[in-house]
Amino acid sequence: MKKIAFFLCISVFCLSKSAHSLDNGLAKTPPMGWNSWNKFACNVSEDLIRGMADAMVSSGMRDAGYQYVVIDDCWQVSRDQNGNIVADPQRFPHGMKALGDYVHSKGLKFGIYSDAGTLTCQKRPGSRGYEFQDARQYAAWGVDYLKYDWCNHSTQDSAASYSIMRDALLASGRAIVFSLCEWGSTKPWLWAREVGNLWRTGGDIGDVFDSPKEPLGVVNILDHNADLYSFAAPGHWNDPDMLEVGNGGMTNIEYRAHFSLWAILAAPLMAGNDLRNMSPEIHEILTNKEVIAVDQDPLGEQGRRVSKTGDWEVWSRPLQDGSRAVVLFNRGKDASSIEARWTDLGYPEHLRVAVHDLWEHKDLGAFNAKFAATVPSHGVVMITLRP
Repeated sequence: MKKIAFFLCISVFCLSKSAHSLDNGLAKTPPMGWNSWNKFACNVSEDLIRGMADAMVSSGMRDAGYQYVVIDDCWQVSRDQNGNIVADPQRFPHGMKALGDYVHSKGLKFGIYSDAGTLTCQKRPGSRGYEFQDARQYAAWGVDYLKYDWCNHSTQDSAASYSIMRDALLASGRAIVFSLCEWGSTKPWLWAREVGNLWRTGGDIGDVFDSPKEPLGVVNILDHNADLYSFAAPGHWNDPDMLEVGNGGMTNIEYRAHFSLWAILAAPLMAGNDLRNMSPEIHEILTNKEVIAVDQDPLGEQGRRVSKTGDWEVWSRPLQDGSRAVVLFNRGKDASSIEARWTDLGYPEHLRVAVHDLWEHKDLGAFNAKFAATVPSHGVVMITLRP
């Protein structure tokens, strides 16, 4: 029986590898939600997740588009005698099914974490060899989103390992967004459209503007993603990692830039701060519906850098209604005037274009040939252009 089961499993895997891009009907726009890791790391619990679900509703984040409440590493402690994954009974005394039900009762979706290796990054049980069993368990718990890491994987092939869990999720009977957290180590943008809904493109983000070593800074991750725009599309997204907005390591100007640049990249917007204790300024950043609308634009085309002069950059993204979203970004130490030239954006110089500021929420008038604005150090001006 074991040999037969093994043969069937391998046969399913081989068939799935020859299939076209994954189409599970999910993540047609980049996923939005909250994840526990950036703020709380291993300090997760049932009470924390319930509190975050409550706060996502009371803060207006749910109404702004945030859906997923995702528990990262450290929720699991062992496997039982039948191989079933076991949640920490002290931290999750009512179990994962009850917690998922609570999240759903708030009009939200429930996410969980595992790893393609034998152990997670924090040495908890991974899913290698248990993919189909774990996927069935997640479905029974009401899981809507799986973040799948890449620690303790030994000599495994990444595409093959992630494809096994893809097949397991598809066989689970529940629609589950599949988030590949492979850190970009084997260029998942080249193969992951057949496997998942989003894939990490690089190392872990830090709560810092500029850091070339992990945890990486916002600008370092931005540069790594600049040339990957052709791989993003509805249902399949480059993931530059979760948001650090509100965690205290950057200024509010830098957090505004972080949020704006992730939106122009069509990146998943997974908040990572304490939603129960947000300043008005952080709340304003995370719930800016005009910036979120750019991120969630149904055309699904990732923005790109169209000009760079030293520390001054212009990023542009076409939108479904024919307009363009543009970010003027200043990496430098001093405020500077940055201009967006129509020719860099694909417009003829003579075209008359209406400009709207997404952070000031106001129309700035109509312009020919170019638009210029003073941009603060480490900051952005984010606009839409409508011919």
